[in-house]
Amino acid sequence: MDTLTYVVLVPMVYVAAFVFLSGTIWRIFAILRRPAFAPTLKIFPERHPAWLYALADAFFLPMVRRHNPVLWLFLITLHACIFLLVLGHLELFAEMAWLQAWPHEIFLGAGFVGVASFACLLFLLFRRFVPPAKDLSVPEDYFLLIVLLLTVVFGAEMHLARRIYDFSSMGVSEYREYLMSLVVFAPSVDAVTGSGHSFMLTLHVFFANVFIMVFPFSKMMHAVLSVPANMMRRR
Repeated sequence: MDTLTYVVLVPMVYVAAFVFLSGTIWRIFAILRRPAFAPTLKIFPERHPAWLYALADAFFLPMVRRHNPVLWLFLITLHACIFLLVLGHLELFAEMAWLQAWPHEIFLGAGFVGVASFACLLFLLFRRFVPPAKDLSVPEDYFLLIVLLLTVVFGAEMHLARRIYDFSSMGVSEYREYLMSLVVFAPSVDAVTGSGHSFMLTLHVFFANVFIMVFPFSKMMHAVLSVPANMMRRR
């Protein structure tokens, strides 16, 4: 079990990071090498400044809101949760005083962000079992949602167990020691092993690694390409 924990928390993390970076670069390079699409993709009538409307299209999903308000609500909530979770994970690497402009304990949202993320992902998963989404779905869609859902489940369990049930044998300082050891390429898992949290952490990191490795080769690349794609439609 200790060996498996080490493999997931160290070598697999490095492999996932490498696959994510190299895969993303490869996908972007492959897209740039494709022949230019001759017909215009531009939206009319024009609106200026184009860059501002492109950002609004990418982040606020006006077309989804217009045609499916319920789906829009869950997508916007999920995107907001992801943003807050990214900030929370950054705080696990090092103290960031500027984030404390909004005083909080790590993570932002006191665990409710994880619960909201879980609810949104569950909605998106169940939605794919009902037409018309079911007719357009492929196995990859279910796989990605399930992996992301499990990542959130085990991450939220660690946080809520520490806050609600005083399961505090592993806190921010221990996570920070482990993560910084990876950053400086002197990996050590001593700080995050030896408690019940280590089992949940291993599962959380395992599913996160799987998602990160699959990400560049999946539809999720829209997260990277949405802004430039909308710039093409607005310019």
